[in-house]
Amino acid sequence: MSSSSSTPPPEIIEHIVLFKVKPETDSSKIASMMNGLNALASLTQVIHISAAPLHRVRSSPTAFTHVLHSRYVSKEDLSAYAAHPDHVRVVKDSVLPICEEVMAVDWVADRVPGTLAPPPGSAAKLTFLKLKEDDGGAKSEIVGVIKGLSEKLPGIGQITVGENFSPARARGFSIASIAFFKDVGELEAVDGQTELVDVEKEKVREFVDSTIVVEFVVPSGLVSGL
Repeated sequence: MSSSSSTPPPEIIEHIVLFKVKPETDSSKIASMMNGLNALASLTQVIHISAAPLHRVRSSPTAFTHVLHSRYVSKEDLSAYAAHPDHVRVVKDSVLPICEEVMAVDWVADRVPGTLAPPPGSAAKLTFLKLKEDDGGAKSEIVGVIKGLSEKLPGIGQITVGENFSPARARGFSIASIAFFKDVGELEAVDGQTELVDVEKEKVREFVDSTIVVEFVVPSGLVSGL
């Protein structure tokens, strides 16, 4: 599906998968996994897909190594993608044999991004939150804080946030967001605004039990196995 359509979709489904590749894995097999996942961009259900090594793991109980991010116009399209024979084949042949851990989170974006397919070289920051016992208002308060980050931190090109609707593989993480920046330099510039960032973190700290924060760069093409 082309992301350049003049009519934006009514909603966007964000799909994130984190992988921990076995440390002894040959680089050619890792490249095969990445290229196989990125080739799924040809499926009609997919608006955008990018699979890449993680640029940095800032916080995680698991040492994840790679990520897949993709977008769909509906939960039905995500389900059709997951069941598609090409996707099933890549997972069976290239992912499961070399990965010792996999987790996934899905959410309905709180807004439709202006750019549905972030360009190669864009830097992304993923944040997953596992909450303490929810008092009823914690989720909405956290989502509100994350929504407001783009106004307080203008280096963020786009950000979406939402509640995970696929708990089976999410390990208890219930809120997720993805923020895109022009490049790694812009991402690090925003991170450098430590005082402002700390103020926003403090607003939600009391509700959060555990976090995963990782970063990656949207790839420009096929991954070399050399």
